[in-house]
Amino acid sequence: MPTIILMNRRMIKNLAESISKEVKHFNKTEVEHLIRQFNSLVGKQSDRRGGSGLDRARFRNILHNTFGLTDDMMMDRVFRVFDKDNDSYVSVKEWIEGLSVFLRGTFDEKIKYCFDIYDLNGNGYISREEMFHMLKNSLIRQPTEEDPEEGVKDLVEIALKKMDHDHDSQLSYADFERAVKDESLLLEAFGTCLPDAKRVLAFEQHAFQDLSEH
Repeated sequence: MPTIILMNRRMIKNLAESISKEVKHFNKTEVEHLIRQFNSLVGKQSDRRGGSGLDRARFRNILHNTFGLTDDMMMDRVFRVFDKDNDSYVSVKEWIEGLSVFLRGTFDEKIKYCFDIYDLNGNGYISREEMFHMLKNSLIRQPTEEDPEEGVKDLVEIALKKMDHDHDSQLSYADFERAVKDESLLLEAFGTCLPDAKRVLAFEQHAFQDLSEH
């Protein structure tokens, strides 16, 4: 069983103190609540061998059931962006760091987050192939008589025309940032990877429900 589940109150307070110094957007008390919630979530995992954190399956369940994400590829990418050390588990620190942007990030932080989600191979660019892969995944749900891939290719060309400012047939971070700052609707142009405001509010009310009582 992961040792993190067995943390006592003092350990949680010490960990919250440490994490709250490094993570923006949450105060120490909120971090404590998120640690307790994390421990509860990890405790519900059926497979407890090895890592001390949220495994991919449990994390995806949370993204789907709590935050309303439905796209398998996007949920997998969110997991990879949260899992900074790439050990196949989201640790408590990765969970809180990820949530700080996911729930309360500034516009600039969310631009960086979405770019990292869409940069599938992590090379610093969103290529034409990556755009095609993501748009095909999110748009082609049912077979049609027409060739749906042609429609996706057209969308990729439209996206490049609008967003590729240096005309090198791929999106650098500078291209993406400039395009999204010109038109904020382009933030999630290649797939939904952030929760809507209603889901964020519901999560925070649940996670921090007793804070207003103190």
